[in-house]
Amino acid sequence: MRRYRFGGACFSLPTPACGRILPRVLRRAAALAIAAAALLWCADPTSEVWNFDSLTRIGGHAVTVEGHPRVISTSAGEAVQFSGRDDALFLDVHPLAGAATFTWEVIFRPDVGGATEQRFFHLQENGTDTRLLFEIRVISGSWCLDSFALSGAESKALIDRTKLHSLGAWHHAAAVYDGKEYRNYVDGVLEGAAPLHLAPQGPGRTSIGTRIDRRDYFKGAILAARMTNRALPPAEFLKLPK
Repeated sequence: MRRYRFGGACFSLPTPACGRILPRVLRRAAALAIAAAALLWCADPTSEVWNFDSLTRIGGHAVTVEGHPRVISTSAGEAVQFSGRDDALFLDVHPLAGAATFTWEVIFRPDVGGATEQRFFHLQENGTDTRLLFEIRVISGSWCLDSFALSGAESKALIDRTKLHSLGAWHHAAAVYDGKEYRNYVDGVLEGAAPLHLAPQGPGRTSIGTRIDRRDYFKGAILAARMTNRALPPAEFLKLPK
């Protein structure tokens, strides 16, 4: 027997068979390695996906927990549930820092019994008021989306109180900036748009389940989020769970 190593793999072959089998084995291993490298090369390097299935790390980032949020199993997969009282997650990262254009998405479930105003996803630049926020307003047993952006002297809140959605169900929300216009969507449908100039934001922090200054807590669950450094069309948004 003779032992061979290819990358991290180690295998043995009978000595008489080495001349016949080894070239085929190495060619196959090389082909697999090249295919894997091609997949990595083709993957979109400008998107960051956060799955809310842990209270210690989200998207590879360490999490600071306040209150008693918990990971729950749902028909859509694992998610983090927030009580609406004092539950929150904090990450020492701004996933859209440096982005001149962006798409910010979240799949979430606002639940019955929350406050009228809830700030549930906040990206904050360090040392300034520059920020991005996902918020909801509860109106007559339903909710509407409020997507807020501030950069220097430029700011805009996109909210339409006539476009109401159900509590207790999964929804997709997106905020999109193409360098000239700021837009928001619920379940892939455009809700608001306005011309706006947003300078790229610097490094910062993220809060989930509350505003960064710990107020207006969210009651519900969050399944996933994706931050992309380009303006995506609705056809390329994350898909809602069936």
